[in-house]
Amino acid sequence: MAASSLIISPRKLRSDLYYYSYQNDANTPLVISVLASLIERTMARNERIAKNCRWASKSRVFDCHESPDMTIQSYLERIFRYTKAGPSVYVVAYVYIDRFCQANPGFRINARNVHRLLITTIMVASKYVEDMNYRNSYFARVGGLTTNELNHLEVEFVFSMSFKLHVNVSVFESYCSHLEREVSIGGGYHIEKTLRCAEEIKSKQVEERRYNHIARIML
Repeated sequence: MAASSLIISPRKLRSDLYYYSYQNDANTPLVISVLASLIERTMARNERIAKNCRWASKSRVFDCHESPDMTIQSYLERIFRYTKAGPSVYVVAYVYIDRFCQANPGFRINARNVHRLLITTIMVASKYVEDMNYRNSYFARVGGLTTNELNHLEVEFVFSMSFKLHVNVSVFESYCSHLEREVSIGGGYHIEKTLRCAEEIKSKQVEERRYNHIARIML
């Protein structure tokens, strides 16, 4: 999907991030389109660098034998369709992707590793953000991997990150701003700059469930 085909307003994205997980909404979260566009641009840049410099990635942990015949947008939509991971999960996954690339300077996102990188980071981010999660075996089926493959990728990923998975308020907000700034260059997406971190979203979810529980008791 072309980035210019959709304008994401701050108000709509804020609504998605704060309330999407609590509603039975069939629409794909807007942040998925933003993330897909940014990753596609990153891959295109890496391809240009590889052609000019004859560069090869030193880290091949996420490489697959054959690149899946599925766009980034379609793959992310598939993950959402079957896992219903909330929008904040994708922001945290983006934080993890960036941290992984910083910890592994020889790694570059390309067509052979992007799908496995995404399913791994989204699964780990979901465990960090969400109160309830599917098993690794389910995420593996959704992502087109075996359970053993995804288990291996998860272990490799968290060890390469030195288990630095915490995302605080300022980090979460800075990556939202980064998504807005980077993707708006390519197609006019806008992300609310005052979004809150996954911890606050989770806290709101817990408070809302507690309120609903009390309301049911009083009825």
